[in-house]
Amino acid sequence: MAPQPTDRPSLTAPRPTLMGVGALLLWTTLATLTALAGPVPPFQLSAMTFSIGSVVGLLWTLAKGQTLGSLVAQPPASLALGLYGLLIFHVCYFAALQRAPVIEASLIIYLWPLLIVLFSGLLPVEVGGRRIGWRAVAGAMLGLVGAALILAGGNWGLTFDGSLAGYLLAGTAACIWASYSVASRLLRSVPSTAVTANCVLTAAGTFALHLAFEPTIWPATPVAWVATAALGVGPVGLAFYLWDEGMKAGNIQLLGTLAYATPLVSTLILAGLGLGQAPVHLWFAGLLIAGGALLAKSDSDRTAR
Repeated sequence: MAPQPTDRPSLTAPRPTLMGVGALLLWTTLATLTALAGPVPPFQLSAMTFSIGSVVGLLWTLAKGQTLGSLVAQPPASLALGLYGLLIFHVCYFAALQRAPVIEASLIIYLWPLLIVLFSGLLPVEVGGRRIGWRAVAGAMLGLVGAALILAGGNWGLTFDGSLAGYLLAGTAACIWASYSVASRLLRSVPSTAVTANCVLTAAGTFALHLAFEPTIWPATPVAWVATAALGVGPVGLAFYLWDEGMKAGNIQLLGTLAYATPLVSTLILAGLGLGQAPVHLWFAGLLIAGGALLAKSDSDRTAR
């Protein structure tokens, strides 16, 4: 029996949009916590953190007043979309970083916020689809330039060394996450607790990939263990449930543009903890990202009137 449609707030309501922003804030801690977790192989780290994220989902379900039985009663389309967006995305993501230079691959993967803005224009009107204004596209482009400036370290002389497979996987990862996020709107009657089952299956899938392709390396210090647990609770746990709420009932185009602030805040956190630097170009990138967000917000305000 499929879960019953839930009473969701009106489309592009402030509360779910703020929940989406909460997911973005949690993702700003991803780089710091991953660095503190130490040299744990990526698929092993994914399996560990998604397992913790599954427990977070169980608690999220109880907090929502729903039964645990509802976790396995989601529609097949929701389960398939979750596996596509979580498991397949992470497989492509890690494969891209292994097969192409990290900076270039990261830049390509970070096309996903712009793709979210563009894909949102394909949604039916009854689920919040609307014409994409030039301000939304311009804002997303400014954010992309700002994120590129941060990820490239201020060096615009990037060279591609022929790692075509890695670049294709990076582009695939960007398309998967953007399309997964936007397509979630089509299943807005499915509660966010359904993400729990997807986290469980993603944990199982990445664990199998770990056994097949990686050595097992456990976190070496108490700090590393705490960082791993924090990853599972926050950016690989609660963030996915908040993002699901934001995509299903929040302002998709605004969230897509605000996503470009993630690498900015992430870099500032690393610098604040002494794990990185905050060079001058970072502040220029911040202005670009902030300007892009304001443009996207003005587009949302204009179309809402």
